[in-house]
Amino acid sequence: MPSSSFSVGFSCCCHPLPKRLLFDPRLKRRPSSLALAKTQTSFVETCFLVLTTTSSRSEEREHLGKGQNHTFLQNLYSPIERNESQAQSPETQDRERDQDPLLEPGEDKRAKKRNRGIFTSMWWADLKAAIGQRINLEAIVSSASVVARDRHLLLPHVCAPDIRYIDWAELQRRGFKGVVFDKDNTLTAPYSLKLWGPNASSIEQCKSVFGQNIAVFSNSAGLLEYDHDGSKAKALEWAIGIKVIRHRVKKPAGTAEEIENHFGCDSSCLIMVGDRPFTDIVYGNRNGFLTILTKPFSLAEEPYIVRQVRKLENTLVKHWLRGGLKPTSHRLLPDGSSCVKEPPSL
Repeated sequence: MPSSSFSVGFSCCCHPLPKRLLFDPRLKRRPSSLALAKTQTSFVETCFLVLTTTSSRSEEREHLGKGQNHTFLQNLYSPIERNESQAQSPETQDRERDQDPLLEPGEDKRAKKRNRGIFTSMWWADLKAAIGQRINLEAIVSSASVVARDRHLLLPHVCAPDIRYIDWAELQRRGFKGVVFDKDNTLTAPYSLKLWGPNASSIEQCKSVFGQNIAVFSNSAGLLEYDHDGSKAKALEWAIGIKVIRHRVKKPAGTAEEIENHFGCDSSCLIMVGDRPFTDIVYGNRNGFLTILTKPFSLAEEPYIVRQVRKLENTLVKHWLRGGLKPTSHRLLPDGSSCVKEPPSL
């Protein structure tokens, strides 16, 4: 083996050892001179063995400048220091970080602040989503306006126990081009991603009639405030095989722009199916949909405040219908009862 390899190894080993090799912060006293000598001896032997295995480049290294030699030594020392820093306690790492002149001032604090900001944003988004699912401020404001001036917007064109009673073929024959469903208590149980069992046959019939022109427009899955990363919308699409429209504004507020862009037609050619008069029906009537109101099939999972608002909705709708109030007319379906059928089997 060439002798130049030995000289390079010897010269490199004369470089001062890092303090971390001479002092273990987990020990309460510095090592004795005998232990230090052993440490230096073993390190010299290690350097010699490492450098002798690279004899093919030994002559080239003799001509390297001081800056390149320093880089080589940093690469040699860094694995040892990394392993030791991982074993140190957090207090020791903080103390050494403060004493390290190579660390940019405030870098660690900025990283901690950035991580804390990300965590706070995620926590706040989840909190707003949880509250928003129980208190719909847009619906409260809209409901006050509807009760005071536009009571007819609360009345649906068609009433049915559930979607099994809807004649999809008749609706298509009348000129409708697509169907928009609410999610909770219309297709699935509240906060569930699984299609309600008895609805499966009616959904298949709807798909056979309208093809891919079926979508979900919900105040849960697909709503940016509640489903900010779209994970719930994707999970629902995978579970029931129906596209979920992403949107930013809760029903009944907002326009039909996202829905019209999805279907490629005017909202007057679409059907809105839902179980809530103050949200689904008011939104649909304001934007020109044919509105179908179905009864909820599961109230156990709903929050208490939602159940109380639902009682108020049903009371008002029944009272105004008995008083002779009529829903808004729709040009494609003047008589809503013509699209309601008795399901073949319950």
